[in-house]
Amino acid sequence: MCPSGRYPRGAPSASAARILRPAFDVLDADRDGKISHDDLKAFFSSGFAAPLSDEDIGSMIYTADADRNGLVEFEEFERVLSGRGGGRSGGDVMAEAFRVMDRDGDGKVGFGDLKAYLSMAGLPAGDADVWGMLRMGGGGDAVSFDALLRILAVDFANGP
Repeated sequence: MCPSGRYPRGAPSASAARILRPAFDVLDADRDGKISHDDLKAFFSSGFAAPLSDEDIGSMIYTADADRNGLVEFEEFERVLSGRGGGRSGGDVMAEAFRVMDRDGDGKVGFGDLKAYLSMAGLPAGDADVWGMLRMGGGGDAVSFDALLRILAVDFANGP
């Protein structure tokens, strides 16, 4: 998932797993340990993210579903986000995540966007933390896609 390329190839680090697990859990609506079509449909119909068609959701599942059982297990989720498997690259996934975070579609993730996304992902952050992330990305009150990638790359570059 680390767009900087500093994420090691092979098995993801414990730090990466800790970061990815809350995002996986947000998508696993029924908490069965697998992301299904219905789980993604619920997420993309929640009002937080832009709705997607059944075809788009099916494509997302197909991209990550290495064992072709119609479900995305955590290991498959990690593989896609880390860019270690076939299908969409980590950068493609991050572009989609940015689109979801950018609720007003202005091409920037602002304070409210980032705080709401972190909370939804089970990573509640205080106002000072969110402002600190925005500063780290070089933005004033909002950051671009590239700046968001720089913010997220720090966690992977520093390890556990």
